[in-house]
This record gives sequence, structure tokens and C-alpha cells, in this order.
Amino acid sequence: MDPYEQVTRNTVEVVTDQELRALIDSPVKRVYTGYEPSGEIHLGHMVTVNKLIDMQRAGFEVTVLIADLHAFLNRKGTMEEIQETAIYNQRCFEGLGLVGAKYVLGSDVQLTPEYELSVLRLSQAITLNRARRSMDEVGRQMENPTVSQMVYPIMQIVDIATLEVDAALGGIDQRKIHMLAREHLPSIGYRAPVCIHTPIVSGLDGQKMSSSAGNVISVADSGEDIRQKVKKAFCPPAVENNPVLQILQYHVFPRTGPVTIHRPAKFGGDREFTTYEDLERAYAVGEIHPLDLKTATAEYLIDILAPVHDYVCNR
Repeated sequence: MDPYEQVTRNTVEVVTDQELRALIDSPVKRVYTGYEPSGEIHLGHMVTVNKLIDMQRAGFEVTVLIADLHAFLNRKGTMEEIQETAIYNQRCFEGLGLVGAKYVLGSDVQLTPEYELSVLRLSQAITLNRARRSMDEVGRQMENPTVSQMVYPIMQIVDIATLEVDAALGGIDQRKIHMLAREHLPSIGYRAPVCIHTPIVSGLDGQKMSSSAGNVISVADSGEDIRQKVKKAFCPPAVENNPVLQILQYHVFPRTGPVTIHRPAKFGGDREFTTYEDLERAYAVGEIHPLDLKTATAEYLIDILAPVHDYVCNR
């Protein structure tokens, strides 16, 4: 797989494609993603983790920002609680294979006079409406937002300059914040970043994924927990918004390659699929039963996440 294909597979948007191609040809290239340490790391986070690993393989230096101050601004706990979660989250990322990355705790770089001055300078240029809309996009619709929540996206923009990265990776819900960064970073002397966006995957019930809704698989879940959750997952005949198919597309195939669906001989016997697209087509026309799909998905996912469970729980 060539570097461009490695970087762009399973993404929904690159801004801009031409800039990304030029960056890939650069001898030094840096990308970052920020994660708010507010709970368990789950399959939603794992979409961008997988992409960071792809980008490492394509020659990028990877920085992971553990955004403790962002979590504090978003009222996710005391700083002490949040920093404890940050340590746990980093172990999860490492267990997923994101090793060799540079891990940065937000509060270690975001409390300097230079950083704060950049935040203030950008706050003069970005309107309240645009800051609020960018936060709405990431799922934080607010009737009565606090000032701290309006500072949140501006800090994200300054993070890009402070970490000295060339590209910002995030879910497509980060798009408005990233577009603000491309527009305004040159005003404080930093180039516009390449922005790479991944899809937002469904929860196990087919609805928006949320830890509070209980429709997620944590990367540290036990094998039996994973089996039970996948068994109960929404798995309609359609392929759109099918969480079981999404697990295969975004987690199983990128990490394992060909997938075998095991079935009794009387039901057609085993079938191997070398690509996700082949499996999706077979499922769409009814050649694969949902229960067989779920069983295979659970076992592959258990194998993928077993090192995480061992790494996190046995340290």
C-alpha cells in the first residue's frame, strides 16, 4: 500500500488533497490528534487511533495530545481526576499499538505566556457565533454556554501551532474547528494545517455512540463482555449505519486483513473475504446471516483487543 492510500483509507475528507500529497513527499511530517480524558477509550476513539498508526507507517511523526485542560473546561471532573484518567487513556492507546508516538499532556504546554497570548489574539478575531457553532458540531449543543466552553475551540487551534504539527486528524465532527484553524493560524504566524477527517461510527444500537448511553465497546472490555455486546448489537439487513459492519470495516479489516465467516457445512460452509467491500456485498444480498456475522466480528475483535486488556489490566 502506498503512503497516500495508507493515509486516506477509511477517511471521509482531506483538506486539501493537494496539500496532503505534497506533505507526504516531505522528509519530515507531523500529525496530531487530541483526546479529552473523560472516561473509557472505546471503538469510537479507535477509528482515529487506527488512522494515526496508518500515518506512522506512512512516515509521519505522531503526537497525541491528552487534553486535560480541555476536559476541565468542559466540566469533566477535577484536575486530579482528569489527570488520573489521562494516564489510563495513554495506556489504552499504547495497548492498541500506538507506540513510538509523542504523548503530551495539555497542561504541560497550555499554561505558558506564549500560549495564552495566542489564545487571546485569536479570541479577538473569532466571533462568538463561529466558536459556538464549532462546539455544536462536536456534539455539545449548548443553550447557555460558559465562557470556558467558548475558549475550548480556540485552544484547539493554538494547540496545532504549539505542537508544531503539519496535519490535524479528527472525526468529521471536528471539521468546523479545523476550518477555523486553517483560516486563522496564519494570522499568528503559523501555516494552515492539512486536515484529515474520519467518519463518526454508530453505537451498538445504531444510534449516536456514547459511553453514557451504554452502546459502546471499551477497548479494555473482557472477551465475554465483547461477545455479549456484539450479540445484542443492532444488525439490520441494510449496510448503512450497521454497527457490526462498521466494526469490520474500520477495525477488523485494517488490522487483520482477510476475514473468514465460519458456518456449518449445511449452511454453505466457511467463507473467506479478502476485502471489506466483498463482505459487505455478500451481506447486502443475504448470503451471510446476521448471527454468523456477529459471531465472526466478536471473535476477531476479541483477538484485536486482547493485548489492550492485558496491557491495561495487568500493569
